Amino acid sequence: MRVDRRALLGGGAGMAVTALSPAAFAGARGDMLDIAYLNARVWTGAGPDMRSDAIGVKGDRIAAIGAAAVRARIGKRTQVIDLQGAFVTPGFIDPHVHFVKASTMLSQPSLRDAATPRAFIDRVAAAARDLPKGTWLQGGNWDQDRWGGEMPNRSWIDPVTPDTPVAVIRYDLHMLLLNSLALKLAGIDRNTPDVPGGVIERDAKGEPTGIVKDAAKELVLRAIGQPTPDEIDAVTRQGIALALSKGVTQVHPTELETISFDSTRRLRAQGETGLRFRHYLPLKDWEAQAALIAREGRGDDWVQWGGCKVVFDGSLGSRTARFYEPYHDDPQTRGIIVTDPADLKRWMLGADKAGLQIAVHAIGDEANDIVLATMAQVIRANGARDRRFRVEHVQHVKPHAFPRFREMGVIASVQPYHAIDDGRWAVRRVGEKRLETSFAFGTLIRSGAHVCMGSDWPVAPIDPLTGLEAAVDRETLDGKNPGGWFPAQRISLAQAMRCYTREGAYAGFNERRMGLIAPGMLADLAVWDRDLFAIDSHLLLKARVLRTIVGGVQRYG
Repeated sequence: MRVDRRALLGGGAGMAVTALSPAAFAGARGDMLDIAYLNARVWTGAGPDMRSDAIGVKGDRIAAIGAAAVRARIGKRTQVIDLQGAFVTPGFIDPHVHFVKASTMLSQPSLRDAATPRAFIDRVAAAARDLPKGTWLQGGNWDQDRWGGEMPNRSWIDPVTPDTPVAVIRYDLHMLLLNSLALKLAGIDRNTPDVPGGVIERDAKGEPTGIVKDAAKELVLRAIGQPTPDEIDAVTRQGIALALSKGVTQVHPTELETISFDSTRRLRAQGETGLRFRHYLPLKDWEAQAALIAREGRGDDWVQWGGCKVVFDGSLGSRTARFYEPYHDDPQTRGIIVTDPADLKRWMLGADKAGLQIAVHAIGDEANDIVLATMAQVIRANGARDRRFRVEHVQHVKPHAFPRFREMGVIASVQPYHAIDDGRWAVRRVGEKRLETSFAFGTLIRSGAHVCMGSDWPVAPIDPLTGLEAAVDRETLDGKNPGGWFPAQRISLAQAMRCYTREGAYAGFNERRMGLIAPGMLADLAVWDRDLFAIDSHLLLKARVLRTIVGGVQRYG
């Protein structure tokens, strides 16, 4: 809302309005603000209770904070915006997304809320009918625990998809269900050898059931092929619009391919991307990234690179997360190791020596221990520096591992929504005892470790409010834990907000540019229709974003 500049110079609602004298505009004309946001309730992010009431913007930066400082720099060309008491926070940073995958799934069929095998089959059948013959049916986000845990197989969907190859993914992104036609096109049959770091599930006769996990998915993805660059860029723009509508101003795609990186680089060549990106590219290809940095640097505030990502184990839902002890509901397995530990160490030594940041996916307790031990070896070998290693997920941890994050300077990159989602059925997988130190956000924060929070979109919604509520309340999605699932791990809203702002910035070496509302920082702001601190935590999901401002420009609202 644009209002008369002079009408706002006297203060907020209910206060007398007074015009400023010419002396109030003293100073160089170039010192005047481009935009002044007045009558706001601002949480600056500098501390749990650090508040202000006005923000001044010049160019893409915050230039002034507080009504007096902002009003003193309002000039004839300043756009004055009355926020009418709206709540303002730093823009949210999501440090773990699968951006193009998630953006593509916005237009693909969803199986997430299929609550019975029949509903699952019917939705696959309906989606197949809408596709041209021979076109791959993708999407999915199915969850077998919604109908009691029975794993789907190709016999469920073969009768309704005779001419449509199907490859629908479980919501954790670690498992695909294929029909028989898709298995044939991917070249998977009873004679296909097992894939290192992956699983081709087979029945008692040795025939593929249609389930492939982790590294075995690559056999299928090669058969499907890649969309065109124009198609990828189009879905990237859709994802950008969605993220901005949720108050997110930067994301960290942590992927095992370069598809998001390539797309955002193309979009950046056309101008500002609207949403900021910091990319983590495949660790195995670290040498190519180091060479790119030598040629072009590390990007800019819109599209950055300089980080590497690797997956070490699988997921809890797929029973491929690596534990010391067997799964309770499948004693034949302790999970899998996706990346050979020798490769992990070799790649990490080289990438770290080249000055690249490293993020490693680790979910099971043994996986977390192996990753932390490898990080310690790399630190000893390459010497002390500000490297900011990251462990992605940190879901199941032995008690002895918690202090190592602070001691080694390793960032715990966690996703609170996973706790209230997996908490519906996790006890069946690993039992009550192991869950006492699972999704232990409170313990990690109290240990003094750096903890950033994100979504893992599309595994969870990109809306940060869902993560805030999960971190604060820890009430599982099935409604069975109204007091919080392992409530000792609940954290305050201020702690969770910090993890989504300042800690997200720190996790990407951006803490001097974003994550905080202060003079000199990038003007990345989220404007909300209510004060998130003034409402019951159970009402957080009712809040709405009114405006999202990135680089001083309103990108949503």
